[in-house]
Parts: sequence; structure tokens; C-alpha cells
Amino acid sequence: MINRENVEWLVSEYGSKWPFDTVVIDELSSFKNSNSKRFRALRRVRPLMKRVIGLTGTPAPNSLLDLWAPMYLIDQGERLGKTITGFRDRYFTPGARSGHVVYEWKQKKEAEQRIYEAISDIAVSMKAEDWLELPERIDRTVPVRLSAEARELYKKLERDLLIEYADADVVAQTAAVLSNKLLQMASGAVYDEERGVKLIHDVKLDALEDIIEAAQGKPVMVFYNFKHSLERIQQRFPQARVLRKGKDGTEDIRAWNNDEIPLLCLHPKSAGHGLNLQESSCQTVVWFDQIWSLEEDQQANARVHRQGQTRRIVVMRLVAEGTMDEEAVAALERKASGQEALMQAVKARIERVKAE
Repeated sequence: MINRENVEWLVSEYGSKWPFDTVVIDELSSFKNSNSKRFRALRRVRPLMKRVIGLTGTPAPNSLLDLWAPMYLIDQGERLGKTITGFRDRYFTPGARSGHVVYEWKQKKEAEQRIYEAISDIAVSMKAEDWLELPERIDRTVPVRLSAEARELYKKLERDLLIEYADADVVAQTAAVLSNKLLQMASGAVYDEERGVKLIHDVKLDALEDIIEAAQGKPVMVFYNFKHSLERIQQRFPQARVLRKGKDGTEDIRAWNNDEIPLLCLHPKSAGHGLNLQESSCQTVVWFDQIWSLEEDQQANARVHRQGQTRRIVVMRLVAEGTMDEEAVAALERKASGQEALMQAVKARIERVKAE
């Protein structure tokens, strides 16, 4: 057994003398980037494997483009093609581009059905509810209203940020930077040019305080996406703990599952895979910051809503009204999170700013 971070090292150690005829890849979707070192390493020794089994709850977390690399590790390109370029040409058409660089790909008609048919003989799909009796999970959006002063400040900062792109072609990288800034502002603070923190509002902290009080002493799990959000949460709630690394992290997991940590703050990127945090009496999960990644959202929520859970779980998303928070949550609800949804949301905000 080895973690995916050490796959490259393992391949370099064995090389052409690869000794494992069967390889099981857990969280297969983490190999979705065909340019990543971990994918390239496994691809190099894939011909030396007789059988590969991939396990994932999110096979195409952002779009069907994510399927090519994981499926290549399963069948060496037999069903979806030997190259990512061929896969794109067969099932997608280029959308927004800058010169020769394509920033988005649109599915061809019936591409989804054709892709599923191509892999149907080696793919088994099973929903947890089909074989596990999990307790109910309730998803709830908690709208938070900015004060008139905070709303005016948000609008001014948003306009200053977006207006220079009013007549420009917004590409993926630009959209990612802009949406990141807008989501920070929606959560109550933003980094300035000197990496200082400019405070905008505290309404999410107030809402979180109400939620913690309503939990009546039961542990609460909070997901944050920005460092300044964590710092502000820790300032308001001294009892908040973060999950440490190594042996300390193992102790933190034990303490959480024994209800010794009242408020646990987690980042979805570091807590999205493999953590078993379902043994505490926690029934409340709060998303303080909103994110675009459907995979990270699903994996993070599954830390508590998973096999072994016996209590109903309520997932609450703190959404600042009239901000980019609303666009991000809507994208997740459409199961359309990812680059395309992000770009469309930023373009919509720019058009609104122009109209004003």
C-alpha cells in the first residue's frame, strides 16, 4: 500500500522490473490530469500490469474530459483513445480560445451516451444508497444579508475589480483569479496588493455563531477555503481546531471522534479523501467559504456522511446575498461546477457591473 504522492518514487525504484501484476487505484479521479507526474509515472509502467482496478465516487468531477486519463490507466486507451487529443477531437468541439490555446471544450451531441457506451463493459456503477442504509443528509443554504455599508463596499470593490474586463475576453485563468477575489469578498475579507487583509463584513461569523449555539454543545465541522477566513474564525471562536499533520493529525482525528473537539476547521483540499470523521456526535457541517469544485465538495461532505454514520447530517452553506457566493452554490446544485461554470459566472458579473 502506498499513497498517490509517492507513486512517482515507486515507479522510479522499480522501473522495467515492476513486480505488481494487479494494481488497485483508490480515488482514481485524482489521476484525471494527464500532465501530472503521478499519471505519467503509472502510464510508464502500465504495460507491465495485467490488471488495474480503479475506485472513485467522482469519476468525472468537473466534466467528461476528466474521464480520459483515469480510463487510460484501466485499459491503456483501448476504449477512449490512446491520446487526450484524440479523445477531445472525437467527443468535443473547441469553445473559447486565445490563438491556438483552447480554454474550454463543449460536448458534441450524444457524446455523453457514446462515452458511457464505450466504457460500459469495464465500468460498474453503484450508489451508496443502493447498498448502505445511510441516515438522511439535508442540504441547506443559509442566506446572510450584508449591511448597507458592507453591501456598498462589496459593490465598489467588485466594480473596481471587474470594470477593466468589461470589453476584454475573459479566459479561464483570468476568471479563476477574479472569482477567487469575489468569493473572498463575499466571505468578509480580501487580500490587498501587500497581502494585507481588508475587512468587509462579519455577517458570516455572526451566522456561524448562531449555528454553533443551535448545535447545543454538539461538535460542528466547518469548511473554509481562504486562510484569512480560518484566522477570523479562530479569532472569534478560540475553541476552533485545525487538523494537524502526521501523528498529531492522527491524535486530532481520535479526539474529534471522541467529541473532544467542539469546532473543527478543515480545508476541502486537505480533508477531501480518506479521513474517517463520522464517529463523533457531529450533525452540523458548515461551508463558510463557497467553492467551485464538485469533487472537493462531495468528498469533503463524505467525511461525516459515510458508512458508520448513525445520525442525520445537515450541510449548511453560508451564502452572502447578492455576491459570487450565489453563483458558486448554483453551479454545485446544477452539478456543473468547474471551469465553464466559473467563467460564465464571472462574465455574468461583468455584464451586471456594465449595466450599472
